[in-house]
Amino acid sequence: MRFVSWNVNGLRACAGKGEFDKAFSALDADFFCLQETKLQPGQLDLEYLGYTSYWNSAEKKGYSGTAIYSRHQPLSVTYGIGIPEHDTEGRVITLEMPEFFLVCVYTPNSQDGLRRLDYRMTWEDAFREYLLGLKSRKGVVVCGDLNVAHEEIDIKNPKANRRNAGFTDEEREKFSVLLRSGFADTWREAHPEEVKYSWWSYRFNARANNAGWRIDYFLVSEDLRDKVAGTDIHNEIFGSDHCPVELELDF
Repeated sequence: MRFVSWNVNGLRACAGKGEFDKAFSALDADFFCLQETKLQPGQLDLEYLGYTSYWNSAEKKGYSGTAIYSRHQPLSVTYGIGIPEHDTEGRVITLEMPEFFLVCVYTPNSQDGLRRLDYRMTWEDAFREYLLGLKSRKGVVVCGDLNVAHEEIDIKNPKANRRNAGFTDEEREKFSVLLRSGFADTWREAHPEEVKYSWWSYRFNARANNAGWRIDYFLVSEDLRDKVAGTDIHNEIFGSDHCPVELELDF
């Protein structure tokens, strides 16, 4: 089974460039998960033969939002994590499949000046508890823009970014806690020393200079570790300031 996750940073813009159709066709995923769709219901009719799509939009227009295109019929679909404080921004969709839960997430950004860091810490604890609840029932696949570069190898300029959103000690530690609670960072486990990024600022020719961050992930619960058959970061695909990431599981 092939899973793809992509923060499209505005699906209408990405689709309008023609890049989304191209990537969707080329990657040929069983599950294609999106973050930062920035869509309200009815704003874009983008369907593909053989897929059913599921959408979670933010209450605020043009902001956040997630979606999943699936070739497989889920047993159930859940939107959000069941906590009103965290469920107004369209950040989580969960598909329950016979053998696993698939969770697509767009983690809140701590923002300039870390003005949302306190909220981010609250979110991290609530989201981890949500995942552990799923994990107690069956295997879990988590994908999306987690808005954190976990280790120095995951960011081009670690020293300069030490107190910037996405590379604070607090955010990195929350990610470590999540891994210690029974999840594996699939790409890093397969590529322990490789430097590869999934996001680049639009400023300073960052992508051309490969001055990036790895903040887009596939995590799996420990019981699915032996199912991992392949991982990839598709730097060759454009259309957003992020590139797609991929996971293959062998069931």
